[in-house]
Order: sequence, then C-alpha cells, then structure tokens
Amino acid sequence: MLATREAIADTARDVIDEIFRLLAPYQVGGQGLSPQTVISKGLTVDSLTIMDVIMELEDRFDVTIPMNVAADIVTIDQLADAVVSQRARA
Repeated sequence: MLATREAIADTARDVIDEIFRLLAPYQVGGQGLSPQTVISKGLTVDSLTIMDVIMELEDRFDVTIPMNVAADIVTIDQLADAVVSQRARA
C-alpha cells in the first residue's frame, strides 16, 4: 500500500511539473504558477489552448479525461488531480 501511495505521489509531482512546463509560456506579467492558479484568469489562454494542454497531458500520461470532468477544472491543482485520478484507474 505504501508503494502505491509513493507511486501516486511521484505521478502527481510529474503531472504538476508537466502542467507548469506546458503553461509557462502563458504566464501573465511574470507571475509564477502555483497549484492554485486559476487557468482561465491567471494565464493568457483561451479554451482551445486549454484543450490542447489537456490533450498533451492525456498523451503524456496515457489517460483520458472525460469532457464532463474537463469542464469542471478551474485550477492547475484540479487539472493535476484529474490526470492523477484517471491514471490511478488505469
């Protein structure tokens, strides 16, 4: 069980790192990214860019994020949680 929790924690760190990498070009005025960053307000992205990021994450981590889940994602942390939870189900 401990190994599973460690694997999930490692995956969560990898996911956050990847999200930060993908969203770094869209930072506003040098503000840093944090897990609490609101994607649609804290960054210069549109809905198409957000969907591109989600698709890249799906490819990178071999998951599928359902549209009803994607529609409820507001923060970077929520996006990471969606990827990690889908990964844990696989």
